[in-house]
Amino acid sequence: MKKILNISLMITGLAFLGGCKEVLDAPSKSTLDESVIFSTPSLAEGTIAGVLQSFGETNSYRGRFLVNYGVNTDVEVYNSLKNTNDEKSQLANYNTTANNGQMNTDNNAYAKFYEGIERANVAIVGLRTYGDVANNPRLAQVLGEMLTLRAVLYNDLIKGWGDVPARFEPITTETMYLPRSDRDVIYKQLLVDLEEAATLLPWPNGSAATSSVERVNKAFAKGLRARLALAAGGYAQRLDGTVRLSNDPDLSRDKMYAIAKKECLDIIESKTLRLLGFEELFRTFNEETNRAGLESMWEIPFSEGRGRVIFDLGVRHTTTDKYTGQNRGGTDGPNPIMLYEFDPADVRRDVSIVPYEWTNGVQVPSNLNRLYFGKYRYEWMKRRVTSTNDDGLNWMYMRYADVVLMAAEAINEIDGPAAAAPYLRMIMERAFPSSPQKVTQYMAQATASKPAFFNAIVDQRALEFTGEMLRKADLIRWNLLGSKLNEAKVKLEQLEKREGKYASLPARIYYKTAADGEKVEIYGLNFGDTDVQGAALGYAANKTWTLSASNDQTTYWNALFVKNPDAQQVWPIWQIFLDNSNGMLNNAHLK
Repeated sequence: MKKILNISLMITGLAFLGGCKEVLDAPSKSTLDESVIFSTPSLAEGTIAGVLQSFGETNSYRGRFLVNYGVNTDVEVYNSLKNTNDEKSQLANYNTTANNGQMNTDNNAYAKFYEGIERANVAIVGLRTYGDVANNPRLAQVLGEMLTLRAVLYNDLIKGWGDVPARFEPITTETMYLPRSDRDVIYKQLLVDLEEAATLLPWPNGSAATSSVERVNKAFAKGLRARLALAAGGYAQRLDGTVRLSNDPDLSRDKMYAIAKKECLDIIESKTLRLLGFEELFRTFNEETNRAGLESMWEIPFSEGRGRVIFDLGVRHTTTDKYTGQNRGGTDGPNPIMLYEFDPADVRRDVSIVPYEWTNGVQVPSNLNRLYFGKYRYEWMKRRVTSTNDDGLNWMYMRYADVVLMAAEAINEIDGPAAAAPYLRMIMERAFPSSPQKVTQYMAQATASKPAFFNAIVDQRALEFTGEMLRKADLIRWNLLGSKLNEAKVKLEQLEKREGKYASLPARIYYKTAADGEKVEIYGLNFGDTDVQGAALGYAANKTWTLSASNDQTTYWNALFVKNPDAQQVWPIWQIFLDNSNGMLNNAHLK
């Protein structure tokens, strides 16, 4: 298995790229002439690893961004959220400060994202200056990849911190200190960059490089452009503190939906990707096949000794066992209401949401206030994790189902629900492979009107991408963050008190270990289950199924958010960067 981040600094051509501190202090110097590096395909390809190194550093995506961005929505939560004053909780509950101890360091994700951007900027200028991109496909691939990786980093900078400084050229002494830029400026540049990148990159399996999901391809560049277009055309908290659409006519909703429609249809019509069975998809991912042309479009590559995907987001193992040498998992998990949002026939539920953990190699029920994302499992890997600190599983940044649902959303807005229906149907038929009548019924309701179809998209993106950390950005661009969080708060209280639609749920769950001595069988998780029936089954054990604990600092539903989410859609830029910005940066828009 090829792991790019394992060789990140072994390539001679990377010496010119320097480290984060040097990047922010002064322009880096090259030990090899840039004219040689960027005109020689093998050396130019080596610079990709330098950019990807910035993704995999300890406090970058690996240990800070992936675990902390996107939690505490109606879909995903920080599993220890009830301790609301803990600094990890504050990153999730819309109440963090610029001095947050988890993030206020000079090597955290904000710094590492800009380090990667600077490395990409140097390479982009070098390739445009010295590389024969027009006649050398390998150099064209590198340029396309650099433009795309830079867009990935800016996408997540904007998601995390809102309007941030725009840097599209290597740093000079004149550009050392920059203020926040209007995100519209960045979005417009990224949309141009990704349009160019798609002309330079092969489709999945169109070249040796694009036979792996660890290398950028044309489909991913187009899919990312669609994602960015929808964000640029959507709502966001602006520098004046208000939540609104862009005032730039170039980023109008109709133009952005048109871009998303075009890019998604290009990908679908290329037939270079396909939907797998839902469980098959995530088993294949956990098995680390890395093959392009299936459903995964691009993955952040982590070496076996790097990356914390299962470590933070996976099914928890409280002890080491035959599957893992680390007792980790479950820092984040599903919002408990999600267990009851899926139709019982929907095959996505039991893949996405796991109500048990592993202890001494045996599954045991967890608690209602601590569920796990089943998409990331040590037990589905083909290797046993031996590191005590990292699991090495890649992060699937985008998959084909996202393209299909973006197509459905954009086409509904432009052409109406009848034209968009085939794309939503693709997702529904996979979700209900044995219940075609449910698909037919659902589609009839969804296509009744444009608003009905949009609401179906909102619901299906929650169900489809549980645990993939797309929800917060979706809710922000739809202007639904605050309202959906308030809905979730009400549902959580009703669930705990067994009121509303949850009134008939049993108060307890009943369970036993299956005949294989490993798996757990649980009764009481479905509507229609009752305590009377559960007690009659004669299972070996039972327990209350509750959100509450005796040491709770606050109720689960009140811990979901502390301040108004729509006034705290992004994190503040951390104090260390404010202090070193020469007075150019502030967080005045966050109230």
